[in-house]
Amino acid sequence: MAENLMINAYHNGKVNIADDVIGVITTIAASEIKGIKALSGTFQDDVLEMIGKKNFNKGIEVEMIEQQVTVNISIIVDYGFKVQEIAKQVQESVKLAIESMTGLEVVAVNVSVEGINTKMNA
Repeated sequence: MAENLMINAYHNGKVNIADDVIGVITTIAASEIKGIKALSGTFQDDVLEMIGKKNFNKGIEVEMIEQQVTVNISIIVDYGFKVQEIAKQVQESVKLAIESMTGLEVVAVNVSVEGINTKMNA
């Protein structure tokens, strides 16, 4: 994920936005939604966490072409929440956060529900 996108900024120079920045914005926007237990990452993400490296983009892939962004996000939903409603809220929240913070156009937020959390916290 370490690519950068260069955009014009008021003709005063260039602004570079790393796709990791988009990933962090996505993580924060998704984690604010009630019913999301966690983001679901890859085996590589899990290994990095085991050796002590925090991955803020776990379960997120970002594709940037010119000033358009596509985000793929994998989530785990808490039991009892409507999966379709949670996924729609994730799409709306992530799109709004990225567009308002970066000025980039979000073309798609693809949500994959990788699991349901059945553990009830007391």
